[in-house]
Amino acid sequence: MAGKLTTHVLDTAQGCPAVGLTIELWWVEGLLKAEHLLKTVTTNADGRTDAPLLMDNEFTIGVYELRFAVGDYFKQQSGELPDPLFLDNVPIRFGIADATAHYHVPLLCSPWSYSTYRGS
Repeated sequence: MAGKLTTHVLDTAQGCPAVGLTIELWWVEGLLKAEHLLKTVTTNADGRTDAPLLMDNEFTIGVYELRFAVGDYFKQQSGELPDPLFLDNVPIRFGIADATAHYHVPLLCSPWSYSTYRGS
């Protein structure tokens, strides 16, 4: 069974999915922690990506980082935010240890806070 990586973004300030939020997926390589951009995606009407971020042969053991452009998203939602923003790009660095498992990395966010966990 092949594993996969998915995400979901919820706007906790408005109580809805974060539609149109840009997410970058990075692979963090080796001891030098060299970063390689793998893809850039945008959330759909459900706050999810249309397809898994990684699956099949792309889904390998290693360290990855999701970078969520929450600042750009919240600027589109409300013009009344401070400059500079309290939160702009939210990075979540995590490890994939089992290439057969489903790793789900959701983000719950507002202009002032965020949280994450390993979902199912």
